Amino acid sequence: MANDIRSKRGLLHLLHRCSSEVQEHFEHLESLINKYPLEVALGYSFSRLELGQNMALYCGIVKIHRADSTVARNTLNTHHMTRQGFMELYKTVYDIELPEQAIKDLKIAEQTRDTVMHGGEATDERLRNAIGRVLEYAEKVNKQLDKYFQIKPFSGSLRGFAGRLKKLDKKTTHFMLKGMGFGIS
Repeated sequence: MANDIRSKRGLLHLLHRCSSEVQEHFEHLESLINKYPLEVALGYSFSRLELGQNMALYCGIVKIHRADSTVARNTLNTHHMTRQGFMELYKTVYDIELPEQAIKDLKIAEQTRDTVMHGGEATDERLRNAIGRVLEYAEKVNKQLDKYFQIKPFSGSLRGFAGRLKKLDKKTTHFMLKGMGFGIS
């Protein structure tokens, strides 16, 4: 769990301690923290978090299950993702649970995000700690997926992540994703 982050400087220190992949994934975060209210940085952090979560599912579908990449991308772009739905699909795709501490970190950050995004106010302390927990979540997911599958979805580039595996055809991919629980008609 994130330590109590007491200042913007402390938040920037946490960002700089992150892996180069996570720093690349959240490439604009430092300038947002320095130039704008923390609510802006929080919104950006969650936007990048959701992109990383989608990339986690995409990478697993394509690399592990050999799905056609175009069908996989189109499916993820149109699938309505909920918080619980992501955790269920993650388990389905990887056959492992998200790291428990990552889930705890994220739940706390989501409470702050929900408060701010629905018109409420949050203290700078809550905002800093929410952003910090998003960063730590990204690190934990990258670490877990790298350990088992050599995938780091929270990174600047995923070129070559799937290697040269022979992929399933589009129709087979479609049925596989539907069976996994993705919203496909």
